[in-house]
Amino acid sequence: MSQTTEQIQKSDIRDILENSLNGQKSGPEDWLRLLESDDVHLMGLVSGHLTKKQFGEKASFINNIILNYTNVCITDCKFCAFYRSPGAEDSYTLTLDQIESRVKTASEMFNIRQVLIQGGHNPNLKIEYYEDAFRMIRDKFPLVGVHGLSTSEIDMIARVEKSSTKEILSRLKDAGLQSMPGAGAEILVDSVKDVISPKKISSADWIRIMDESHSLGIPSSATMMYGHVENNNDIVEHFSKLVKLQEKTKGFMAFIPWNFEPNNTLMQEEGIVTAGTGGVQLLKMIAISRLIFNDLIPHIQSSWLTNGVGMAQLALQYGADDFGGTLIGEEVVSCTGARSTELTDKKIIDAIHQIGYTVEERDNFYNPIATL
Repeated sequence: MSQTTEQIQKSDIRDILENSLNGQKSGPEDWLRLLESDDVHLMGLVSGHLTKKQFGEKASFINNIILNYTNVCITDCKFCAFYRSPGAEDSYTLTLDQIESRVKTASEMFNIRQVLIQGGHNPNLKIEYYEDAFRMIRDKFPLVGVHGLSTSEIDMIARVEKSSTKEILSRLKDAGLQSMPGAGAEILVDSVKDVISPKKISSADWIRIMDESHSLGIPSSATMMYGHVENNNDIVEHFSKLVKLQEKTKGFMAFIPWNFEPNNTLMQEEGIVTAGTGGVQLLKMIAISRLIFNDLIPHIQSSWLTNGVGMAQLALQYGADDFGGTLIGEEVVSCTGARSTELTDKKIIDAIHQIGYTVEERDNFYNPIATL
């Protein structure tokens, strides 16, 4: 770290980086300065050092599939190219038999340890649809974790059932829901949500449902989708809300920052956002995430899905410790035409080995299964 220490001395964010190395917590004013700084490489050196101190030269991943069970949605988010309106010719909803078939095939072919279940906000689906699916997966594929449903999908089910979101979560947990993805957060600032997803749940509702989930013993991921209409102050507010909830519940297992991909979306069509933010911004977000969450949220994911394998390899050296999942069957990001949106475990293992790191295959709760 001697060369790094020398570089830190000359940096405009010197105090923040030194405090991080000394284990001192940073605050919102520091996060804003980090976001405004161009010292991305230096942030990465410090964040990478903190990550190696905690995990060594090792990165984890999970063999999983994404089960996009329906593309029927009434929320009309401007950043989404996946959804279809009810009754659209190319709309679909998977049957229980189709879900079982997909999980069975993936289990036999890829030895998956997780199914990530996400879809549209389909007003025609009652809670029994989800309960039957979760129960079937847990009964027939006991090694496969059920990681499913965004907070906004939970809210949709609650509205269909005229029930509370906590009651819905409790029933789904009893049926086999084990953990939740962090989708639906985007940026936890309502003035941003009013532009990109005006029909989706508010920031306060996202936090509330996550709080309820954690209180019921359902841990989750937290996410941030950046690179659209937000500004740095909005990102700081997003971080602040996550920190506050995590200090209360300790329920977030991982944080995943990912950049908005505008292709084939209404936001591109309307000229609101014409291009993605690129790799340097990803590395900056990964590094800042580690500096903020180092002792708070255990894992930072590399976000290969929207940035590709090469950037994910760099992200592992800028503060990420988890590569994410193989994501076999992913349909949401692939609708933007951004890139291939699934990887085999071999490609992930090779990518991690290429940077000289050991690979740890993990389960749904980040417990190690095998060292490779």
